[in-house]
This record gives sequence, C-alpha cells and structure tokens, in this order.
Amino acid sequence: MASIAVLRPLRASLPQYGSRQLGRSFVLFSTTARRSFSSYLVTPKELADALKTSPPSPISPEPRVIPLCASWFMPNDPQGRTGIQVFREQRIPKARFFNLDKAIDKRSPYPHMLPSPKNFAAAMSELGIRREDTVVVYDSRELGIFSAPRVGWTLKVFGHPRVHILNNFRLWLDQGLPTESGNVWTVECGTYPIPEMDENKVASYEEVREVALDHNKEGAEGVQILDARSHGRWTGEAPEPRDGLSSGHMPGSINIPFDSVLDTETKAFLPAEKLKELFAKSGVDPSKPLISSCGTGVTACVLDTALSEAQYGSPESRKVYDGSWTEWAQRVQPSESLIQQEK
Repeated sequence: MASIAVLRPLRASLPQYGSRQLGRSFVLFSTTARRSFSSYLVTPKELADALKTSPPSPISPEPRVIPLCASWFMPNDPQGRTGIQVFREQRIPKARFFNLDKAIDKRSPYPHMLPSPKNFAAAMSELGIRREDTVVVYDSRELGIFSAPRVGWTLKVFGHPRVHILNNFRLWLDQGLPTESGNVWTVECGTYPIPEMDENKVASYEEVREVALDHNKEGAEGVQILDARSHGRWTGEAPEPRDGLSSGHMPGSINIPFDSVLDTETKAFLPAEKLKELFAKSGVDPSKPLISSCGTGVTACVLDTALSEAQYGSPESRKVYDGSWTEWAQRVQPSESLIQQEK
C-alpha cells in the first residue's frame, strides 16, 4: 500500500542570535555561523558530525542541517528503479525527498525545466525546509553522483543561502554511518518565502543558439559549451534515450561525459587537482565563459559542480543550459546545420 506523509503547518520562526560584549558594545552573531561547511562538497563524516549538533528537529526554532535526497533515474532505467523507491529502501536518518519530476515548470514541453519562484517556494514549504536551514543534497547509492548536483544548483538559482552536495551516499554507507528505511516520516510544513531567480546562472535556448551560430566567427565572444552526455551520443553514433531525438552535438561543443569527473570505484567527485587536469586536457579554457549542457539539464550540473570544486573559470561566467539537448534537438531547424555528427 502506498504511504502518504501527513503534512501539518508550522509557525514561521526567525534565526536565533546570541551576543557577546566587546568593550561597551554588544555584537550579535547568528548561530548559523556554527553550522557552515568549509566547501560546497561535504564529506560523509562532516555531515554526520553536523547532524549530531544540528539535527532536523521539527520543534527546534534554530537553523538546522537537512539531508535532502534527490535520487532520480532515467525513464528507461533497465531495472525500473525510481528515486522514491530507493529513498524508502535506505536513506540518511530524517532525510527528506526532493522529487525532480514534480518541482518543475509543468507548462514546458521539456523535462525538468526550472519551476517558477512561487512553485519552488511551495516545494520547499511542503518539505518543511526553512530559508535559514543548511541543506545537504545527496544521491542514490547506486549512482553515487547523478541528480543531486541538479537539485543543489536549483536551490542556488533560487538563492537558498546554505546548500551543499554530499560526496557521497555510497561512501556514507561504506563508512558504516546510520541509515533508516520504510515509509516517509511525517514532515511539518513551513512557509518558505517566494525567492527571486538568479537568471545569470541559467542559459536559455536563444543564448546557446547565438553561441553556436557564432562558432569560429571573427570577433565572437568565445563562449565554450560543455556537453556531459556520453561520447557516442555526442558523436551521433549512439541514439538518444528519448524517442524521436537526433543525437549529435552543437557546433564547437566539448564533450566531457559526466562520469569522467567521478571516481570509477566510489562514484564520488575526483580531487580538485585531477579535475583541473581533466578540464585542461579536454581543451576547456578557464578564461572564457562556460555553459554546461547534457540531455535534460541534470548531469550538466555535475560538470558545473566539478568546475566549482576545481575552481576552474569564473563562477560569474558559468551557466547551465536548462533545456539542454532535449530542447535543442527539437527546436533547431535542419537548414541551420546546428546538429553535427561525427560517425
């Protein structure tokens, strides 16, 4: 029988502050300062330690550390797995589940397009996440790193102040850290404020099309497009997993399959120095603006996260193409020659 989490309203609460005296004046300091992580990627031990001191208690008025499971599988997954299925089978204690198939722009014909600020706020409210909470997004044991960076990027696009990625749940299990299973526990709803979208992090179809049309033209800005799909899909030798889509690539794009930035055994991100070597060897120029793309905008965020971890390129000049190849292959005209193949 399917289970339904009972959601109850929660009174909004403000961040708690302490104070200390310096001479004759008092300085306020937020307790959230004690709950910050040193980098965007968080180790299992760092998260486990943080959960001991700042657990996601529904009654605590203080900022909390919230594990957020973002497990998602392709529609053609050979084993027919789903994110909510593996979440129920095994998860970090008190974790919540972000459904990548629901927190989207439902009016768009393309999958996983960013939701509106209002719908994003509704999703966060339903999860009981407060704006002052620290959110650590994680993936399934099976895939290691796959869809969590997309959810982490989404939170950053909508300005959530403290968001991180667990590197990763497979290592969490290998290290014998606690888990729970079964039906979803009751979540206390909150009221998440409607945010503004940071459009500087998002590349549109029109922007990417202009980059592709300008490729190799004199005076072009030199924006580089990184493609996280498999090499066969990029060359056009392998089909796309979605019916009716031509495989191939955008003019001038650089193919960096998303799994190449992950350790082959643990499926965690490679160390920063190895990531730098990989990007340099692939011909990625850190002085140029970078746009990450993939099939539907999910694994493009794996590359975006790897660029961030390697501190490769300027954060202000990195974007993710939200519609990615699914939108591209359906919108470009054959006469434009914007789908290239290397069979």
